[in-house]
Amino acid sequence: MGTAPLLRTHVRTTPLERTQLQVLNPATEELVATVPAATPADVDAAVVRATAAQRSWAAAAPADRARALRRFAAVVDAHIEELALLEVREAGHTIGNARWEAGNVRDLLDYAAGGVERLNGRQIPVPGGLDITLLEPLGVVGVIAPWNFPMPIAAWATAPALAAGNAVLLKPAETTPLTALRLAELALESGLPEHLFQVLPGEGPVAGTALVEHPGVAKVVFTGSTRVGKEIMARAAGQVKRLTLELGGKSPNIVFADADLEAAAAAAPMSFLDNSGQDCCARTRILVQRSVHDRFLELLAPAIEEIVVGDPLDERTQMGPLISRAQLDRVRSYVTDDLAAIRGKAPEGPGFWFPPTLLTDVAEDAPCAVEEVFGPVAVVLPFDDEADAVRLANATPYGLSGSLWTRDIGRALRTSRAVRAGNLSVNSHSSVRYWTPFGGFGQSGLGRELGPDALTAFTETKNVFISTEA
Repeated sequence: MGTAPLLRTHVRTTPLERTQLQVLNPATEELVATVPAATPADVDAAVVRATAAQRSWAAAAPADRARALRRFAAVVDAHIEELALLEVREAGHTIGNARWEAGNVRDLLDYAAGGVERLNGRQIPVPGGLDITLLEPLGVVGVIAPWNFPMPIAAWATAPALAAGNAVLLKPAETTPLTALRLAELALESGLPEHLFQVLPGEGPVAGTALVEHPGVAKVVFTGSTRVGKEIMARAAGQVKRLTLELGGKSPNIVFADADLEAAAAAAPMSFLDNSGQDCCARTRILVQRSVHDRFLELLAPAIEEIVVGDPLDERTQMGPLISRAQLDRVRSYVTDDLAAIRGKAPEGPGFWFPPTLLTDVAEDAPCAVEEVFGPVAVVLPFDDEADAVRLANATPYGLSGSLWTRDIGRALRTSRAVRAGNLSVNSHSSVRYWTPFGGFGQSGLGRELGPDALTAFTETKNVFISTEA
């Protein structure tokens, strides 16, 4: 399923001296690569190198930094297909999704480059003088990226952090280090200063913990589970370290009786099946007004049964495998034999396959209805009226994303204000655009990524008062 380029890990050691990360192809269970895992000593050395590189980078003219990032974007663009094939092999993504993800890295670098020369402070009116604010880089930023979207989510933090004048140490997930390592090589090929962007593949409890606890790392950006996010918060507290956390989700898809039911039903499957459901924004709670509940299911069932699950390299495939055996076992644990279900088809044999699954007639507090399954599984729950829809939508500690389907603009606005989530779409399932802020309420995380303010999240505001008194 494609060939991987020779990857340099940037961790110089013999294989016997450290843990080896095994990268498996989720569609075949074949070994793709082994990568040496970084140790705390590696992290410490990387911080020292990054600190020196960052000082020179921050001192460079803004236009020069912007041009460097645009060159990086251009090199990524020239390697879209290579990066996409790597993503297919290590993460099991469909080839169409993988191409989009590689292109998103390019777009994020271009967008961030446009902000370098617009990272402005303010002049604040005060008596007796002139007051200005300066936005200064933090220094070294640690980024801990997840396995579900290895390339784009890593770039969400890396691109604006570099643009704001910082150095970046990226720790990819244990199962998906290959695209991150290749991006580091492409950064050097593009002319980005050595050691400014380093990749440290490793285990979370080892390399991840070392990154979080290192006093030379000014900020940590983490995307992953709420449980691990809480652990990172606790470890960062001792140094009052800045954090951006993008954590779990259990997003609602609210369908009102006045909605275009055909359009809502046609869009619903991929709102929770994209990336095999391994998406914190997946609309895994489909809330349907009771008066149209049965009709909606009649429309939705065939759409789910027709989803094409199979070889990620086949252009017709809509859904690939889960990432690992452990994730497959986790998803299976939520779909017990006593639950009524509408199911699609999935390949048999090697690979971590699970069919598209819609659970009906489940209790509101059933584990599959309240916990993040992180697989191709959704539940359908009926509601009576607008207030009941809001109650169900908010009956979760998460608040990351969600959708509303209605023809009534007033209802759309009222419900959008009432649902506690950071990203909502009306008559759409769009959650992430690099032009707009992204982040969650409650246990879905802290801070916002992307959008026009992304660079400022990687700066410190310094206030300077200049007296004009004689």
